[in-house]
Amino acid sequence: MSNILSNRWFVLVVTGVALVLSLTTWFSATAVIPELTKLMSLSLSQATWFTNSVQAGFVLSALIVSLLSLLDIYKSSTIMAISACIAGIANALLILEPGIAISLLSRFITGMALAGIYPTVIKFIATWFKKGRGFAMGIMLSALTLGSAMPHLIRAVGIQFDWKLVIILSSLACLIAAVLFAFVLHDGPHQFSKTKTDVNQLGRIIRDRPVMLANMGYFGHMWELYAMWGWFFAYAIAAKSTGLGLENAALLTFLVIAAGAPGCVMGGWLADRTGRCYATIFLMVISGTSALLIGLCFNGPPWLFIIIALIWGLTAVADSAQFSAAVTELSDQSMVGSALAFQMGVGFAITIFVIWLLPVAAEYLGSWRWVFLILVPGPFLGALSMLLLRREDRSLLLADGRR
Repeated sequence: MSNILSNRWFVLVVTGVALVLSLTTWFSATAVIPELTKLMSLSLSQATWFTNSVQAGFVLSALIVSLLSLLDIYKSSTIMAISACIAGIANALLILEPGIAISLLSRFITGMALAGIYPTVIKFIATWFKKGRGFAMGIMLSALTLGSAMPHLIRAVGIQFDWKLVIILSSLACLIAAVLFAFVLHDGPHQFSKTKTDVNQLGRIIRDRPVMLANMGYFGHMWELYAMWGWFFAYAIAAKSTGLGLENAALLTFLVIAAGAPGCVMGGWLADRTGRCYATIFLMVISGTSALLIGLCFNGPPWLFIIIALIWGLTAVADSAQFSAAVTELSDQSMVGSALAFQMGVGFAITIFVIWLLPVAAEYLGSWRWVFLILVPGPFLGALSMLLLRREDRSLLLADGRR
């Protein structure tokens, strides 16, 4: 049994399963938002905050974790297990129908707890994979992407369910993940140095030029990703209403988001072989171009709309894990957890603003057709940042010298 637990591929699979189980609480309210909207008489703005509250909680917690260096002090398995328990309990509060204020607070606490899981999982996997790290992290993001797409598949095939059952099952899944984190997983052979709380550490991260260039790439990527994921369904419905000819907007949305799962694996494989900078630049240019072009075929032809949408879904998330992999390679090895938490905290803060901005722009313009143009600068500026990173001497630390 000990030999199995020491096998990095076994650890990768179990960690991926635990990550998907725990992150079901992130999207649980999203999956039942029509039911919650009817139950609580939510406005569009209030419904949006059932997603954004999780984002906001994640951001606040991630920045606190980074400031206090918690991920670099305590065992990864302990942090992930405790966080999964808190996320599961906070998520379950929704079944009590406590009203809008308490419901949004429960989503906020869920997001805070998830900040103890997602960055920690990335650091944890890095202790098991030094060679092939990009591919391993791509697998983690592949699991996250597939989980993100599932609510749309449920809608697409017309599965009927009790909304409380969705919340209960997602909370139970999170508690199962906590057991896996606590009793099955342990740090691998490539462990990072330990540190102690140092409030000046955040400043050291910000002043580290190569790390911040990798972060700027990630921030550009996040400007695009979650707004595209969050609003593509509304965009597809709007296109369908103009006569585009889509048969099932929910199914297309599932396929677009789910396309990112193999995309993440492809991105990891590509980055480990051609270099993190080259791979992320290539993927961001394609995804940014897709965001630029999709409005041109808003009214058809439908086959071109679908092809561009699928290419966009494939590439928009495919580079995500590589920015985190770059931080684990470029950072001071006693600050990896803090650097990852900072990267994700700021990145998800950006998503809150852009998720809010897109429907406001659609209302102002009177159509969804051109709103995705707002997302175009993100990936192109991110690509520029990674090009600058490649010129840094320390970029040779990336992917065993394949920068």
